[in-house]
Amino acid sequence: MAKIDDSVKKKVPELRFKGFTDDWEQRKLSNESTITAGGDIDKSKLKEVGEYPIFANALTNDGTVGYYDSYYRVEAPAVTVTGRGDVGHAKARKVNFTPVVRLLAVKSNHDVDFLENAINNHKVLVESTGVPQLTAPQLGNYKIFFPTGEEQQKIGSFFKQLDDTIALHQRKLDLLKEQKKGFLQKMFPKNGAKVPELRFAGFADDWEERKFDECFNFPVSTNSLSRALLNYDEGDIQSVHYGDILIKYPAILNVKNDKIPYITDSSFEKYKSNLLENGDLIFADAAEDETVGKAVEVNGLTEENLVAGLHTIVARSKDKKAEFFLGYYINSNTYHRQLLRLIQGSKVSSISKGNLQKTLVSFPKDFEEQQKIGYFFKQLDDTIALHQRKLDLLKEQKKGFLQKMFV
Repeated sequence: MAKIDDSVKKKVPELRFKGFTDDWEQRKLSNESTITAGGDIDKSKLKEVGEYPIFANALTNDGTVGYYDSYYRVEAPAVTVTGRGDVGHAKARKVNFTPVVRLLAVKSNHDVDFLENAINNHKVLVESTGVPQLTAPQLGNYKIFFPTGEEQQKIGSFFKQLDDTIALHQRKLDLLKEQKKGFLQKMFPKNGAKVPELRFAGFADDWEERKFDECFNFPVSTNSLSRALLNYDEGDIQSVHYGDILIKYPAILNVKNDKIPYITDSSFEKYKSNLLENGDLIFADAAEDETVGKAVEVNGLTEENLVAGLHTIVARSKDKKAEFFLGYYINSNTYHRQLLRLIQGSKVSSISKGNLQKTLVSFPKDFEEQQKIGYFFKQLDDTIALHQRKLDLLKEQKKGFLQKMFV
């Protein structure tokens, strides 16, 4: 690829393939294509598996909602564009298909992979109020710069390969997350069982089951500081908000690596009796869904001063537990389902120290087995995080190429 001199004022992208020098031409999409609005599904012909896919106005599952065996409305190649809600998302379609309500289909002589990215790179133009809606006339008013057909094909092929790479990394990431769910179900005893379904070789003893309050203390009180009173720049004491537990951290709160806000104008003396220790569990005691009761295990504390904040409960094990074990056990279905049966409230669910005290906890008696389980899940999470970083980098690279390879 060749980078274009900024001083040359042409209707060309900043970055393009070698051998192409002609200006791109701006044209209205309605003059370059036929735009079809989706219709209703014929339920009598709808199949779970079939020859011709039916695409809905959705971003999940590639938009596929079913199939027809012997019927389609739009001949491939074409591009579909979401017209309702999260509007303006284009997708190249290379099989004959039927669009349903709110989905627009664009049929033209242009390369579909190029056109998909050209539309996605265009600013979404929505004139309606309320729920965003993109109509066929509005989409037809898009003014898009087009290069020659050969350059379109090269650009389209480049982005198709990049999208395939992104999709491959996404599938790997999704598979790892599903594997983790499976291991969380099988490597901790189900309710009533004395051993897990799956365990490391060399361990055969029953796990020990005890009441929560026999194993844990509630050593510190939490503060009621809202997120608005925290900052990420500086301070003497860091504070973990319940939203951090539910959204940002999987099971282990690594104080060295995770970004945790500081208490603004904090006083060490005011909070020193509430400081946390490595191995402490911080529970989120309120949420609007079934994530209530999720927790993180504090890890990585050296000289940092850390307290738990709004809507949290801190539990500290009375005896030593292996690093990382508690964080994953507490978030497993085995334990978390107990809490879900005890939650209070309707729209916003909550738990209390009393709820926790009513639960039962299970531990391997052998400290080494705790270690193996903890490190196994920590390594799995590290692998997931690595794949997530690779995926995020690829997506950022694509954004950069979209900015530089289109006018």
